[in-house]
This record gives sequence, structure tokens and C-alpha cells, in this order.
Amino acid sequence: MRMDALVPRARRLWEELARVPVSFTPPGGVNVVVSPRSGLCPVGWVGVVALGGSAIATAPSESVAAIVRDAWGQLPVSAVVDGNWVRRIPSTGRMLGPAMLSYVSPAGFRPVPSGIMVREQLPSAHPDVRILEHAAGPEDAGEAALDEITSPAFVLRDRGQVVAAAGYRAWPRRTAHISVLTEPEARGRGLARVTGSAAVAHALSAGLLPQWRARSVASRRVAAALGFEELGVQLSFEVAAAIAIAIAIA
Repeated sequence: MRMDALVPRARRLWEELARVPVSFTPPGGVNVVVSPRSGLCPVGWVGVVALGGSAIATAPSESVAAIVRDAWGQLPVSAVVDGNWVRRIPSTGRMLGPAMLSYVSPAGFRPVPSGIMVREQLPSAHPDVRILEHAAGPEDAGEAALDEITSPAFVLRDRGQVVAAAGYRAWPRRTAHISVLTEPEARGRGLARVTGSAAVAHALSAGLLPQWRARSVASRRVAAALGFEELGVQLSFEVAAAIAIAIAIA
């Protein structure tokens, strides 16, 4: 698959996750729609995804959608996924992101040779994976979400303990959402690249589209080393008026 074919495929994924009819507008545009159960964001929040120079956004109600449309006006796409610009929207509360969305084609994938380190496959629910999550702490473990993967967990051990793991969760449109986690004391040794490579190779062999979502510079570097290309950005945030509306429709 050519890299220029990945943007349309990624767009179809996020259009489906919006859970209402929506499409990415021509370059430079932002399409804001109402979707109380959008998969672009937590329930009751506003979610926005930019891919290939245009964006879609979901809001929990028409009143919130109107606030967002009015605040964004004629802003460029880059501004609507910029946290500093988003905070100018009236009554903006908590925010998640921005996170870079990266994808890789079979031709672009740069795997880590299997002989560099011995990798092991474990069931995703294996207790040793849970021990790694505990060692990493709730914030990093929650970001990686290894407890949600549907693939095997590809792990590396140090003195018998799992110190790095990766896998993926099957998303719609035959997408593999990659999860990678390394114990804090084991970071900086290239372990994330080794386990991530195994997870990506497994996804590609199944004909899936690997997706890497990253906020930290370190995670983005790992993705780039494996051949991923940053094609988009995801961001979600609260608008205070949305909270009561979300409760009313629950």
C-alpha cells in the first residue's frame, strides 16, 4: 500500500468512529457535527481529528456545536487541533491531547531484526503484563491501555520480569491501534522499538492498518524509527455546557 493511500483509509476510520454521517471537507475546512456518542472523544466532550489538511469534529449537542463553530470561525485546520487555540473557546474545561496520529504501510515499515533481543508472546491478560502496568504507574499504563489489546502481548524480560510490552487493539475498518509500554527504569534502551516492531509486524501480516497515537516526543520517535508517518492529529475537550447535556441524554 502506498503512503498516499493511507490518508483516505485513516479518514474512513475516523468518519465511522464519529457514529453519525460526516466526511472530511476539502483541504482547509472543518466539518462540525452533532454526535452524542462519538468515538472521537469521551461522552459529553468535543472531539476533533485532522487528517490530510482537513478536519472533522463532533459535539454532544447542537448548542455546543454552535459554540465551537462560532469560536473557530475561519481558523486554519492547524489551529483547531492546537491546545492553545482551543482554550480560547468559552467555558473550555479538561483536554486530552493533542496526539499525533501516525500510520505505516507494509512497504514503509522498518522492522527491528528478530535476533536482536528475544521476544516472547503472552496472552494479553497474563499477570506479568499487569505487573508491568503497575510498575509503570496509572498514567502511563492508562495511556498505553495494554488491558484493552486484542492481540497477543509481545514482551521483553529482564531477570525474569517483563519490562516492555506491546500489542494492538482491533479497531473498525481493519485498523490495529498499537499499544506500547516500558517500565520507567528500563527506558532509553530501545525496548519499545523492539516490542512495537513485533506488534506492527503481527498486524501487517493480518492485513491490518497499524495506527500509532502519541503525545510524547519519545513515543513519536519510536513510531518514526519503525517507519510510521505522522498524518494527523486528535484532540478532545470539554465545554462546560456539554456536561449537563451529556447527563440529560444518558
